[in-house]
Amino acid sequence: MATVKVIDMEGKDCGTMELNDELFGIEPNQNAVHEVVKNYLADQRQGTQSAKTRGEVRGGGRKPFRQKGTGRHRQGSSTDPSQIGGGIVFAPKPRDYSYSIPKKVRRLALKSVLSAKVQDGEMIVLDKLEMAAPKTKEMVKVLANIGAAKKALIVMPEKDEVVVRAAHNIPGVRTTLAANMNVYEIVNHTSFIVTKEAVEKIEEVYR
Repeated sequence: MATVKVIDMEGKDCGTMELNDELFGIEPNQNAVHEVVKNYLADQRQGTQSAKTRGEVRGGGRKPFRQKGTGRHRQGSSTDPSQIGGGIVFAPKPRDYSYSIPKKVRRLALKSVLSAKVQDGEMIVLDKLEMAAPKTKEMVKVLANIGAAKKALIVMPEKDEVVVRAAHNIPGVRTTLAANMNVYEIVNHTSFIVTKEAVEKIEEVYR
């Protein structure tokens, strides 16, 4: 089994922790990660863009100018796409960009990014993360003590409103629950910060 160093909120060593190789010790599959990230971003698209085709633009009831003698090209309608104020060719319409991918691919992608964080030394395991008050300054101090990068994802076993509020106003820092992690968030943040309890929760939920 892979092992990782455990530290406290002051950055001091607190021993080591064994990790489950099925989740944290596989060879990362970049293709699966790419597919899942692409799927996540597609699901986030609102798909509300819309423009009018020539059949939907108001006007076009009469010929805009006579057929001959003007020195201009022939034109039968003011709604033609070549005219100012005319319709749009192949106009975009509201649509749903979401699509599904196999559960096995999603699971493989998650295991791949978790394993990559361990291999790259970007996984920080804390013995605990507890705060007396939701003060941003205190959270900034903790992140500095443990050597977290500017973009950090804090994973908690259960929701802790104090921790969430303390981290909320720090640019680049996000909090999430072990049961709600997604591949995009893990990839998009350099430091992956978890507590020992959160690691146990991850192994329980995703193994």
